[in-house]
Amino acid sequence: MQTEKNDGSRPINRSSSGYNKQTGIYHSLRPYLSLPPIDEPLSTTEFVLSLLLKSSPPATAGKNIESLSYLVNSTSGDNLTYGKLLRGVRSLAVSLRERFPSLSSRDVAFILSPPSLHVPVLYLALMSIGVVMSPSNSIGSELEVSHQVEVSKPVIAFATSETVEKLRSSSSSFPLGIVLMDSPEFLSWLNRSSVNPIQVRVNQSDPAAILFSSGTTGRVKGVMLTHRNLIASTAVSHQRALQDPVDYDRVGLFSLPLFHVFGFMMMVRAISLGETLVLLGRFELEAMLKAVEKYKVTGIPVSPPLIVTLVKSDLTNKYDLRSLRSLGCGGAPLGKDVAERFIQKFPDVEIVQGYGLTESTGPVASTFGPEETIKYGSVGRISENLEAKIVDPSTGEALPPGKNGELWIRGPIIMKGYVGNEKASAETVDEEGWLKTGDLCYFDSEGFLYIVDRLKELIKYKAYQVPPVELEQILHSNPDVVDAAVVPFPDEDAGEIPMAFIVRKPGSSLNEAQVVDFVAKQVAPYKKVRRVGFINAIPKNPAGKILRRELTKIAVEGNASKL
Repeated sequence: MQTEKNDGSRPINRSSSGYNKQTGIYHSLRPYLSLPPIDEPLSTTEFVLSLLLKSSPPATAGKNIESLSYLVNSTSGDNLTYGKLLRGVRSLAVSLRERFPSLSSRDVAFILSPPSLHVPVLYLALMSIGVVMSPSNSIGSELEVSHQVEVSKPVIAFATSETVEKLRSSSSSFPLGIVLMDSPEFLSWLNRSSVNPIQVRVNQSDPAAILFSSGTTGRVKGVMLTHRNLIASTAVSHQRALQDPVDYDRVGLFSLPLFHVFGFMMMVRAISLGETLVLLGRFELEAMLKAVEKYKVTGIPVSPPLIVTLVKSDLTNKYDLRSLRSLGCGGAPLGKDVAERFIQKFPDVEIVQGYGLTESTGPVASTFGPEETIKYGSVGRISENLEAKIVDPSTGEALPPGKNGELWIRGPIIMKGYVGNEKASAETVDEEGWLKTGDLCYFDSEGFLYIVDRLKELIKYKAYQVPPVELEQILHSNPDVVDAAVVPFPDEDAGEIPMAFIVRKPGSSLNEAQVVDFVAKQVAPYKKVRRVGFINAIPKNPAGKILRRELTKIAVEGNASKL
């Protein structure tokens, strides 16, 4: 299913947007990036560690890799140096092969653990011996976890004393049993005094990871990513960093879950660059600000709602945030008003917008450099080695710049498919390797991509389509609104009407009529918010995406006032 069509050649009839009129394809405007030959045996682990050790990235230049910090736990202060990481990966890989001789390439290992210093070591060790890692949300319900076990069909599980109970109902699904990552035995596997590295042939086309999709429009699916997918995505992020050398130590603050594609790929990127990552654990605004001050954090991956919070919160004045240089923003479009207000408050901090999916191994597009980051509202240009189409959902016609349609993408980062779900795989990735994202988008004349909304989340008001994100961006500009979400509400006459859920600023007396009027002054009549509910918090998944189905259920059942 996965094909690599972009060979770096430049189409003759291509405009400044990258659009080829003859084929209807947008080609990346980024320089073509050469990847390892596809037939060369190479694991993700081997590739990432080779970048760390051989390419002398700016972050590690002139430093002792043995003592350079990789992970720091902001709660306990414990840290993992790159020296310990390298030895731990090698030691654990050998220990697993000795302890479980039947554990072989393409077997699946299920992982249910909170963020910890051991998680990256386990991920890398498993992939180095060809075992497919499948991490899950440690705070997920037992029902959710059992569904993911059923999908991924693992032969072994790794958990902690805190999470293992959620695997009890699935314990018969693990022929090799459950390993506790906080047990003395597991810790001894990480710290063997000397081991000879084992040689396992891992092909780039082999599966490397099963990551679970967000599940915002249905039950989560297991996304099968190959080593080639992970290598291609890592190569792009690594090369970007080398093109943007800095004169300071890169220190990332990590509140992202390591089981999600965003957090997982940021973790891998950090290793390839020799960066320090500070693990925050469960997100709390003041804890984040304290960590920025204490560890001199330079970058944070965030979602748009957090940027809104930083703009509106007075807590930011209590801490020294001068080390902060950039925020990597993804998960949803960021409104121009919010971005401008952020830059006004933090003039020395750059917002790097980006867009990606689990099915695309993370980043599909992003802004790069000061000239691109001021293209507010855009998620940037498509990444190296990628092609894209904007397809009319009704006719299947490929559309030129300025026209809205479904975004299709193709390239070496596109997933192999959904595990055990051939129907969904065929519906999502066609025979030519095009991934149908389900996102309504357009390109402008300079090749910048804009996300309008999820196709399935557009509100059908009479004959019109209303993008919830557009209304949410307007609501976020209201100083009395801490957070907001817009969902469809069933209506006999109109089909659906926009309903807003609002988290008010503490002490605010903002009411429904004021919210309706505030939006009505800024949109066409058919886009007006027609119902309002007030709520304590907007439900979101770990990546920061709004769980609209939950809000729609609340709205229909009339429970908003209870929250």
